[in-house]
Amino acid sequence: MSIQILIDMNLSPDWVPLLESAGWSTQHWSHVGDPHAEDRTIMDWAEANAYVVFTHDLDFGTILALTHKSGPSVLQIRGQDVLPDKMGPLVIAALNQHSADLEAGAILVVEEGKSRVRILPI
Repeated sequence: MSIQILIDMNLSPDWVPLLESAGWSTQHWSHVGDPHAEDRTIMDWAEANAYVVFTHDLDFGTILALTHKSGPSVLQIRGQDVLPDKMGPLVIAALNQHSADLEAGAILVVEEGKSRVRILPI
């Protein structure tokens, strides 16, 4: 698994040990950048450092759509309960299934019962 995952501030740092135990290299934004940084700053950092942005925020997909860029990839989780103990198995399964898409440039949306991928640029 060669992709690295950057977890956005709107998701719990508890995702880090869960994803790392599944073999994914993971950082929470609070450990690498300003917790109050704008989404564009996070996207720029992720692109420069070859990370996939893992978020609950719809703005990251919007940024990619408006800029027509082919990266960084975004893993977006949707649902009411986005804690690792609830959504962890779904996210790990989606990462395993779609890692090649994320390496190439994609938006992966994971929600209960399904996941979908859009290849970048949009």
